[in-house]
Amino acid sequence: MGGSDDRAEGSWDKAKGNVKEGVGKGTDDEDLEREGRTDQAKGGAKQAVGHVKDAIDSAKEGLSKDS
Repeated sequence: MGGSDDRAEGSWDKAKGNVKEGVGKGTDDEDLEREGRTDQAKGGAKQAVGHVKDAIDSAKEGLSKDS
């Protein structure tokens, strides 16, 4: 999975988590609210992984150009 795939999946997880958290708050469902926050955190982590992969790919490209 490439960096852009990770970032896209992370964005989806964050959006899904935001909805779950909002529904949980609106219905006083603490479990759903907590699950939403967890999904958002997972999404943020996936996005960070995507950024790191992109940075590594860019560094590799820079190194291959210098060779």
